[in-house]
Amino acid sequence: MSAHTVENSIVVVRTGADRLLSEYSELIKNKRIGILTNHTGRLSDGRHIIKAIEDSGIAEIGALFGPEHGITGDSPDGKVVEHTEHPEHGIPVYSLYGKIHKPTKQMLEGIDVFLCDMQDVGARFYTFISTIALAMEAAAEFKIPFIMLDRPNPIRGLHFDGPVRTPSLKSFVSWMPIPVTYGLTIGELAHMWNEEGWLRNGIQVTLEIVPVKGWMRHMWFDETGLSWVPPSPNMKKLSTAVLYPGMCFIEGTSISEGRGTDSPFELIGAPWLDPERILSQLVGFDTSGVRLTAEEFFPVDIPSVSSQPKFEGQRCRGIRIQVIDRNVVRPVRLGITLLAAIKRTHPSETVFRHRRFDILVGSSDVRHALDNNANPDAICQSWSEELNKFGDLRTKYFLYPQ
Repeated sequence: MSAHTVENSIVVVRTGADRLLSEYSELIKNKRIGILTNHTGRLSDGRHIIKAIEDSGIAEIGALFGPEHGITGDSPDGKVVEHTEHPEHGIPVYSLYGKIHKPTKQMLEGIDVFLCDMQDVGARFYTFISTIALAMEAAAEFKIPFIMLDRPNPIRGLHFDGPVRTPSLKSFVSWMPIPVTYGLTIGELAHMWNEEGWLRNGIQVTLEIVPVKGWMRHMWFDETGLSWVPPSPNMKKLSTAVLYPGMCFIEGTSISEGRGTDSPFELIGAPWLDPERILSQLVGFDTSGVRLTAEEFFPVDIPSVSSQPKFEGQRCRGIRIQVIDRNVVRPVRLGITLLAAIKRTHPSETVFRHRRFDILVGSSDVRHALDNNANPDAICQSWSEELNKFGDLRTKYFLYPQ
């Protein structure tokens, strides 16, 4: 029997949060800690990291910090989250998704150690990793050690793709110079940023990573034995996370990315879209690992999930993207391929919202190429040199075997 299987053939993986109190308690013992976390910061026994630490009595929690969607994870995408107080524990909760994205000196007053525990989805524009980077910067500036409780990359730690973000397009949804998918855990990312001098002014934080036990780079999240807690309101399923790195590009266009339906990023369309013509355009392109079918949908406002989605209340003609072999899906290339086919079919209706689209992709060259009807394979080949350099770099920071 494999070392990574149990009697019921479900892999048992222990996250950094599961290991903190039993194996790494000295890192926080008798300390006053700040915790960057949200609703995903749970141990395998179901307890939240906040409760687990409070129950242990090993450390005092002085402040909590929440990313986009808030510490409870129920705020819609893009909505400003206000500071509050934890209703159960009476601890101040500082929002890092509002007027302030980076912890201030006042927020960190009296904090001995900064702890981070939350689930990433493996895509550069998912803002949790930007929040982590800024929290690391703040910890470094105020000489506070930073502890990363690592978690698996849910879409595996094998593949990386997309343009490496250019300096002019740095933003909160594209903070670090990495490709769209990076095939690293948040612990490995943090290690890279710190060692490569990518934090502000090259500052470095005293970083401790509590690694995942039992995870290997080829493993999907549902092979870990861990429970999927939707990291955000529109990321309810692992299949959504598989497609998200490519389908999120749609946000920067005149096409609906499926918000306001039960299948965001798995359903795209617009009132003017002709799915049959687009599907015929795709015959000559590589769409490995997915089944594409025509489907109509009506985006609606969904409280705490999607506020004022594109084409709200209108009939959209669209395309359903169903993953049939996730091991061969290349989501970034799939997103570019779909956009190329849509642009060729609807040249005037397909509009790229320049700044938004470029920030998501990480390069303005892709937009220009799509506007000029370049072949999607050629577009994807255009970033191969910089991607190969990143590939060489990332291996230096591997904590886990393949």
